[in-house]
Amino acid sequence: MIIAVTYENGQVFQHFGHTGAFKLYGVEHEAITTTQVVGTEGSGHGALAGFLRERSVTHLICGGIGAAARTALAQAGIRLYPGVTGEADQAAAALLSGTLAYDPDTSCAHHEEGHSCGEHSSGH
Repeated sequence: MIIAVTYENGQVFQHFGHTGAFKLYGVEHEAITTTQVVGTEGSGHGALAGFLRERSVTHLICGGIGAAARTALAQAGIRLYPGVTGEADQAAAALLSGTLAYDPDTSCAHHEEGHSCGEHSSGH
């Protein structure tokens, strides 16, 4: 299992399509055994699912995410945990322990200039 977390300064970055890096967590026997921060090399929304698939990612933790990215991740077989905030390391550990607080309905449907991705909707 490899968990990817959208990553910036130790925190879960809040916009999947604009993340500059992912922190990858290698997992064996339900314990994190390796970590690595990888830059996205300028990859944007559509290319990021392939970027993660090429690195054998099985689970993704992120903040906001748009519908097209959700579809691309599902097609790549990557399990999604959106709507997460806080420290990346704590989020990965919480996923493994079954205590990760996430909102499966989190979306980001507004990609215009000036958008602050702290403005996510859960459809409620």
